[in-house]
Amino acid sequence: MTFSDRTLYKDVNLKFTPGNCYGIIGANGAGKSTFLKILEGKLTPTTGTVSMDQNERMSALRQDHFAFDDQTVMNTVLQGWTRLYEVMTEKDALYAKPDFSEEDGLKAAELEGEFAEMDGWNAESDASQLLQSVGIPESQHQTMMAELPEGEKVKVLLAQAMFGKPDLLLLDEPTNGLDPQTIAWLEDFLADYDNTVLVVSHDRHFLNAVCTMMCDVDFGKIEMFVGNYDFWMESSKLAQQLRANANAKKEEQIKQLQEFVARFSANASKSKQATSRKKQLEKITLDDIKPSSRKYPFIKFVPERELGNDLLRVKNVSLTVEGEKVLDNVSFILRPGDKTAFISRSDVTTSYLMQVIAGAIQPDAGTVTWGVTTARAYMPKDLNPEFSDERFDILEWLRQFAAKEESDNTFLRGFLGQMLFRGDEPLKKVTVLSGGEKVRSYLAKMMLSKANVLLLDDPTNHLDLESITSLNDALIDFPGAVIFTSHDHQFIQTIADHIIEVGPKGIVDRADTTYDEFMAHEIAQQQVQDIY
Repeated sequence: MTFSDRTLYKDVNLKFTPGNCYGIIGANGAGKSTFLKILEGKLTPTTGTVSMDQNERMSALRQDHFAFDDQTVMNTVLQGWTRLYEVMTEKDALYAKPDFSEEDGLKAAELEGEFAEMDGWNAESDASQLLQSVGIPESQHQTMMAELPEGEKVKVLLAQAMFGKPDLLLLDEPTNGLDPQTIAWLEDFLADYDNTVLVVSHDRHFLNAVCTMMCDVDFGKIEMFVGNYDFWMESSKLAQQLRANANAKKEEQIKQLQEFVARFSANASKSKQATSRKKQLEKITLDDIKPSSRKYPFIKFVPERELGNDLLRVKNVSLTVEGEKVLDNVSFILRPGDKTAFISRSDVTTSYLMQVIAGAIQPDAGTVTWGVTTARAYMPKDLNPEFSDERFDILEWLRQFAAKEESDNTFLRGFLGQMLFRGDEPLKKVTVLSGGEKVRSYLAKMMLSKANVLLLDDPTNHLDLESITSLNDALIDFPGAVIFTSHDHQFIQTIADHIIEVGPKGIVDRADTTYDEFMAHEIAQQQVQDIY
């Protein structure tokens, strides 16, 4: 695939087979989403062909959340199987004709036969079951899509993509905007899916849970590797290590590879394809593993002073936005050193709570009291207003937040270099930065602040996997307090030691609880509810 200014990849030869879930990974801008669009037929490759069996059906997750606003939820899902929906519509139109002719009768009979072959009589009940599985209750199935909040639209479009069990399912960032319970359900669904799935995602836990193969977009190629994301990442590191140890004997290198493969084979995924993957892993040779070209930013938060005895007290906070109550009598206490994740089925709820405690907006009622020794740095979810001044390039923008001794060009350029802004990139205007570049720039600002409390609202949004890993490690090592929201399971599990769920029944405060323990409790409760 070649564009006017560059070639994304060339000579790509891949075969995707049923029973496998393929994770498409690569740096931001490498062409992951473009690759899915080529497979779907939305883009034509410069050279080469894409082919599949003529009797097989492909389905893809739609990215336009407003495309079906004039449709009901049920009809939106049914349109995921284009031919089935066409037959339903044509058949109903024939029967509705006031002058129904003999020719119409023959056509209707033909359509009825095709409809039955596609199990059309069960279509609405299957769609209803799928919608309920992703958290859309039956009472909303005839609601117009325009009336749903964006988070619910995402779930409906996910159900649309999966409806009718397509032979090839293409999912571009399917966990974006989903609540933790729906993500957990999707992981189980895909782990047991018999057909072929290709997924682009920045959620490492999700890739590890569902993927049997990885397709790495790197070096102008797309290469396929056995295993999930962790296996790919660790094998890439091992390849670099083996390459660096050029003097080591081949026998020693083979021994290292065998030990590595044995460790990962023992931890095969929960999917039913795990046994065959284990066999594939055991066949890997030294030539099968290759180092990655991708770079990791250097992220390290160093607070200027330690926290005292008090961190944060939130008491009876309520907030109404555009007539809707988003926070209702919220109270909790956080201790110095806590690393707290705010969880909710609604992104709006957690985002407004972050804005209130950060002081970005004032609550209608209640108080937010910070300890006197706290120095806070806050990253909002929407960074666009922070980068709207056309006068600034990255270097000058960052200089505003640097102490006098850190404000010279040499220091700031070195600092930005650690955040992967190399060469002339620090001179780019902030108004033209990509989402990932904005986040990395803002993280640089937060590092310069030397704060002892970090507030981050969905910080992994727009970041590539390498930057997410670096930020993840930095927050684990941070000696101060962290308060954050995220959809990234691994990010929450490895950082948070305190979970606060904000739901319709108020605050559920679970101190000293890991995210896995929290989710296990949630799933157990849901199973009890399903029984009764």
